[in-house]
Amino acid sequence: MATRTINNNTAGEGLFGTTKQCEFCHRALPAKYEGTLCPNCMDRQLFHEVREYIRANVVNEYQVAEHFNIPLKQVKDWIHEGRIEYRAEDPAANLSAMHCQNCGAPITFGSLCPKCLRNANVKKVVAAQPQFNDDTKMRYITHDKNNVS
Repeated sequence: MATRTINNNTAGEGLFGTTKQCEFCHRALPAKYEGTLCPNCMDRQLFHEVREYIRANVVNEYQVAEHFNIPLKQVKDWIHEGRIEYRAEDPAANLSAMHCQNCGAPITFGSLCPKCLRNANVKKVVAAQPQFNDDTKMRYITHDKNNVS
């Protein structure tokens, strides 16, 4: 029933007519879909190319956006999420306006510097520990045999 095409795209007659599949994740694609990769796989491939480009070249976010013809916001989002990081050789020359949201120290990725991130994690651990006082102690309930209801 299913036939293979020359470019390894699986095409065949399915419940909804002729279908194609993404050549990477094999997700079903509409028959009229242009391209061989689904949108998610295209985004992953683009991110991989951007990461390799940054590793091979000393560039800033503007140059990356221009080279790949992608929105500058996308590159800045990847930096903010901590998915990419520029070389630490001279962060001030590579990044524009990347500062810790807590203390204002220059950073190369994410939104917090290592010191503030460590302090935030310590606060989370302390907050997660239960606080006990005299009211929260376990006690036994005793029934008065004379006062049974």
